[in-house]
Amino acid sequence: MKGLILAGGSGTRLFPLTLVTNKHLLPVFDRPMIFYPLETLRQIGVRETMIVVGGRSVGDILELLHDGSEFGMELTYRYQRGALGIAHALGLARSFAGDDPIAVVLGDNILHSSLRTFADEFTSGTAEAGVVLKNVDRPERFGVAEFRAGGKVVGFEEKPAHPKSNMIPIGVYFFRPSVFEVLHTLKPSARGEFEITHVLNEYVRRESLIACEYAGEWHDAGTVDSLLASSGFAASFAPDVPVRTEGNVEDVAAEQVDPSSVQP
Repeated sequence: MKGLILAGGSGTRLFPLTLVTNKHLLPVFDRPMIFYPLETLRQIGVRETMIVVGGRSVGDILELLHDGSEFGMELTYRYQRGALGIAHALGLARSFAGDDPIAVVLGDNILHSSLRTFADEFTSGTAEAGVVLKNVDRPERFGVAEFRAGGKVVGFEEKPAHPKSNMIPIGVYFFRPSVFEVLHTLKPSARGEFEITHVLNEYVRRESLIACEYAGEWHDAGTVDSLLASSGFAASFAPDVPVRTEGNVEDVAAEQVDPSSVQP
């Protein structure tokens, strides 16, 4: 299985922090936000990952992550022009994915608990799509899953005014290569984006989607309030996961100047 991290978008919900940097470089506790989805993929066994970048500070992301070797990964990058939605960003991975299944993680997702069991279930099974769900208090901020009696998913709706459940996709998806043909049929939504909910609904129609409810804790760090909450959440477990970086403190130290050579 290959991995895909979506780190594009304009970051308007984190304005004005994103005036000067890509939101996925903002700190969540003691490390940049993008380190967390990398760890999520690493824990499910992914070793080849493509990062879709966009907006500001694209070069800073490459300078931070390099080729991915310090994370035990091989990284490649693709640029997304404009904030055209998750499904559009996924489409940029067509050549990278090839004939392999792909695990997609949104770059602002902070998870603490491995998804290895569900990833293995998807890889060994026949379903063409997989989605990770979570029960939340304010589902209207997200895509929302609809269920029939017995718990079977029968559809998804993007940011509904009146949610039909409290279960939402948290931004971790699994697809087989058929997804790229599905993407080719999409039209922009009223929001001007290519919606991932439309992709999921196609696989519901095909009866080829599996879902699991995430048992661990999850935060979306995409707003100022949730960024603060995510840092508090990450503080409870991040110290147990070493920070990986090829840089060291000397790389950010101030320019060394002989104090005897200057006059204040």
